[in-house]
Amino acid sequence: MSPDDAVGFESDSPILQKINTARELYAVWHADLTQDREIAGLLSSLKEAAGRSFSVMVDLGVVAACMRCEEEEGGSCCGAGIENRYSPVLLLINLLLGKSLPDHRKIPRSCFFLGKRGCTLGARHILCINYLCSKIQGMLDHEALAVLQSTTGKEMDILFAVNEAIKKRLRF
Repeated sequence: MSPDDAVGFESDSPILQKINTARELYAVWHADLTQDREIAGLLSSLKEAAGRSFSVMVDLGVVAACMRCEEEEGGSCCGAGIENRYSPVLLLINLLLGKSLPDHRKIPRSCFFLGKRGCTLGARHILCINYLCSKIQGMLDHEALAVLQSTTGKEMDILFAVNEAIKKRLRF
């Protein structure tokens, strides 16, 4: 039995269909999208912004707290089903950022994109970027929370812009 079978996911699950659509879009549109100056610039900015967000999360102890929660408390933020919020375009953005998309769930009962070292994606859903559980909120003082929200807010703004630019280019 595969990890997906253990949580009731079939090989024709919605996320696998979206991943396949993203791969097909990538095969057809990769060169056109990466040669578009606006989209290429936005992808570069998104990569930098996501890196800054991750660095801030590491510095503030958020990443360590999330890892402890996942490993010791069973987690919940990155639970199975969160991946269903991802669209083929958002998955295409990950491919354009050089990320690979999995063919199977790595951790049973967790998000399809959760790996042993955290999220495997470079462009995450807005919920995944923005959500902070009450435990994390409680460990951050007002100043730290403001820094985190400002940093992730920039990432979300760029993600929205690149998503819209790609949809416009693909005429979605």
